[in-house]
Amino acid sequence: MKDDNYLRAHNARHLWHPMGHPGAMQDTPPKIITGAAGVEITDIDGHSVVDAVGGLWCVNLGYSNDAIKTAIAGQLMDLPYYSAFAGTTNPAAIEASEMVTEFFAPDGMARVFFTSGGSDAVDTALRLARQYHKLRGEPGRTKFLSLKKGYHGTHFGGASVNGNNRFRIAYEPLLSGCFHIPSPYPYRNPFNETDPEKLAQLVAQAMEDEIAFQDPSTIAAFIMEPIQGAGGVIVPHETLMPMLREICTRHGILMIADEVICGFGRTGDWTGSRHWGVQPDMMTVAKGITSAYFPVGAALVNEAVADVFENADRSQGIWHGYTYSAHPVGAAAVVACMEETKRLDLRANATARGTQLYEGMLKLKERYDIVGDVRGGHGLMIGVEVVTDQDKKTAADPAMMGKIHAATYEAGTMVRVGGNNIMMSPPLTVTEADIGQVISCVEAGLAAV
Repeated sequence: MKDDNYLRAHNARHLWHPMGHPGAMQDTPPKIITGAAGVEITDIDGHSVVDAVGGLWCVNLGYSNDAIKTAIAGQLMDLPYYSAFAGTTNPAAIEASEMVTEFFAPDGMARVFFTSGGSDAVDTALRLARQYHKLRGEPGRTKFLSLKKGYHGTHFGGASVNGNNRFRIAYEPLLSGCFHIPSPYPYRNPFNETDPEKLAQLVAQAMEDEIAFQDPSTIAAFIMEPIQGAGGVIVPHETLMPMLREICTRHGILMIADEVICGFGRTGDWTGSRHWGVQPDMMTVAKGITSAYFPVGAALVNEAVADVFENADRSQGIWHGYTYSAHPVGAAAVVACMEETKRLDLRANATARGTQLYEGMLKLKERYDIVGDVRGGHGLMIGVEVVTDQDKKTAADPAMMGKIHAATYEAGTMVRVGGNNIMMSPPLTVTEADIGQVISCVEAGLAAV
């Protein structure tokens, strides 16, 4: 490894960073994270902070899980790679596929298609949804519905169903046939409805209206996050997802639950779909499937969808896949991570610590006028919306959010800023003391402006 002076001199000079302006990264180089242990990260200056971002909604088991690290190292020695394209496989992939389908069986899932991450998983689900209808003799079902404020990755398919124009405008035209329904966002919505239950009804009505307008026989699938993550941690009323499930069923539209963030315990249940009592037709997962120790994602389908593919004419295969699908090292990481996830019962700690963090943010809302809205209360997913005028809900500008972020970090906690939202998704292994530190550090950030 090069010395610190070299790293500082070359920081952002050769690497374009995801989700950032290349010039801005050179003007203000990003923090260089050099180490991590437990739920803390350490930068090049030796400053250690609680990682309230959990890497990127993904390091569910923290940074010190030796079981996963040992599994990865062992698999590298035995078989570092081989293709899982039709004709060959590997032992770790076989074991991982059984574990994943067993884990998601209560959600109705029966088969798994491994990918390299969440964006891959979403594109896989969208492609399989179209192929499913073609195999059933309905080739006209090609359109997709999704929610505004939703996030489904950055591939062309995922970006097309994304509900945040920040990820869309610079890359248009995107995939045709993608249409968006209002988000169940009580703080800001086109209906000016603050009651979550009434808003859920209005969103469902809007979906019915859009389906009728598009013609239900042209729609392949509807995709949604059970709790919207990157859009600002938008928690729907408990009635919404069941209502949308019923609408999809009635119109022959596949429901895809994007569980990339919500899955593996973050909501306080093993999946967000289970949290709301819904069985989708397909699911996408990533992040917590390996605690981000190795890049793996997956698309899952239920028995009814699987039956259509498995009994199709043998000329109609799945002509889709990735070089790293069912990668043996990734599969070994999946096996170890899922064993640890269940052994530690991460969902229970997510519930307790999520409640602590949510209540802490609500108390800060009482003390700071710049806190316009606090969202969470369902596991370890929290959003704090910052405004400069409570009555007008005027969003804080980037400079103000930057000050809050910097002060929070200096006080001892890394948070994520998205627009005028502070978002937190700590490792699911955090302790009561860790959350106490997060709360005090966010307060320091709010007090700095």
